[in-house]
Amino acid sequence: MHRARVFLKRVLTPVTILLVPHGRTRPVSVRVPVVAVAASVCLFLIGTAFVVSVSVRAVEYRRMEERLSLVSEQFLEMKGTMDSLKQAEKDFRKLFSLKSKTAVLESTDPGDSGSLDMEALREEIEAAMQSVSEIRGYIAEQKDIHLATPFGWPVDGRLSSSYGYRNHPVYEQRKFHTGTDISVPPGSKVKATADGIVSFAGWTENSGIVVVIEHGYGFSTAYAHNRKAQVRVGQRIARGDVIARSGSTGVSTGPHVHYEIWKNGRHMNPAGFFARR
Repeated sequence: MHRARVFLKRVLTPVTILLVPHGRTRPVSVRVPVVAVAASVCLFLIGTAFVVSVSVRAVEYRRMEERLSLVSEQFLEMKGTMDSLKQAEKDFRKLFSLKSKTAVLESTDPGDSGSLDMEALREEIEAAMQSVSEIRGYIAEQKDIHLATPFGWPVDGRLSSSYGYRNHPVYEQRKFHTGTDISVPPGSKVKATADGIVSFAGWTENSGIVVVIEHGYGFSTAYAHNRKAQVRVGQRIARGDVIARSGSTGVSTGPHVHYEIWKNGRHMNPAGFFARR
């Protein structure tokens, strides 16, 4: 009991605070208990901590707001990319009648305004890019095959001898004719029927001046009995390029072009590769 009284006496002991103005006004003294001073100090510290806490939260809020703005911009950008990829895939599928490799895009509503699921959106973009990439790769491959496949007539002339067995006009024996003969005036332009690279351009004993072109994908073509070759070995050729001038060199009975098509080392009937002029 005695200790409590002593403690209360000390706590309630007044403290004089003297306020001295700079003017001529008399100083003012204020008597305040020790407990009031201690309470004021505690309240000041608590207030300071609260202000600091609010300031920190305000800074964090600004950072979060900036991050949200950045994420929103990224979302809109990826959404635009997503829509473009979807449209590109639809156009490819409609144009070439190809089925999509994934079904994720078909189940996504372009008008959906749900939550910002960035990870799901990234997966959709990757899937769409993969699908479009596969379609474009397939188209590029098919285009290469198309350009490498012989097509059309090498010269504008008349078919004088077909592919298959026949009586040879010079040797008068029944032999297999591995190509087709096209009668043309001498000096006519001989054109390549597919893209490729010249593998031979020169003289042979029976076929005279011959030009051979390798097209890739197993295809090669030969043009024989020419008067002159206008290409060299290793030269890259496009379909329709002039490669020789027709003639009657080698074992021949008149000016014509002997035309052969080979696939994987076996000769084929060129008639199956002719088209309307």
